[in-house]
Amino acid sequence: MVGGCSSASDEAARVALSSTEGRVATPAGTGAQAPPSKLGPEAKKTAAALTAAATPGSSGYKIGPQDVLEISVFKVPELSKIAQVGETGTVGLPLIGDVQAAGRTPQEIEHDLAKRLGAKYLQNPQVSVFVREYNSQRITVEGAVKKPGVFPYRGPSTLLQAIAQAGGLETTYDDTIVIFRTTNGKRSAAKFAISEIRAGSVADPALHSGDVVVISTNAIKEAFGYFVKAIPVANAFVLL
Repeated sequence: MVGGCSSASDEAARVALSSTEGRVATPAGTGAQAPPSKLGPEAKKTAAALTAAATPGSSGYKIGPQDVLEISVFKVPELSKIAQVGETGTVGLPLIGDVQAAGRTPQEIEHDLAKRLGAKYLQNPQVSVFVREYNSQRITVEGAVKKPGVFPYRGPSTLLQAIAQAGGLETTYDDTIVIFRTTNGKRSAAKFAISEIRAGSVADPALHSGDVVVISTNAIKEAFGYFVKAIPVANAFVLL
């Protein structure tokens, strides 16, 4: 857990005071039921491409500081290693030295390493780069959990998994959960009922890097109430 995070519940209360209505936005891949969309296949394809750099597991994912990489050179185990990307965005490798990793895809690093090794040391080296931990990505969990804070986003995860990572729910929790998401500079939110997710009547929503999860408590329910009412019950994300 990373300390010093700002209170998501305070932010929710601030938004509640400034918001007057929910405007339906394109659902951001939560797995929840969404209202009909006018976006065609090409528009959806373009949207997926634009968000690929921030999506762990995507071929377009851009590596960031603190990510852990598994680098393998076929039939040359002494050149293979597991390395964490430093704050400067580089990783140190045998023979080659520091290599820029941050801001590049695993495939780009593979091509770079193969070129460098092939120029001086090996014939037609086969290099593979795999992201073992997506530590440059974060999810914030606030409210009625036992260990609120900021947690590494290590690949695909769901709301229930995030709650478990935060130590589980406190006894003071209210059934309402809100996920805040920022996409292309625009903030949106969706509400869920933990009882419905556990019962299986609503899908456990997938989380994205940068998401802020707020589990309502009896203490913040009044301040949260107006904001929550502005969000449609279909669990689709709405612009704030």
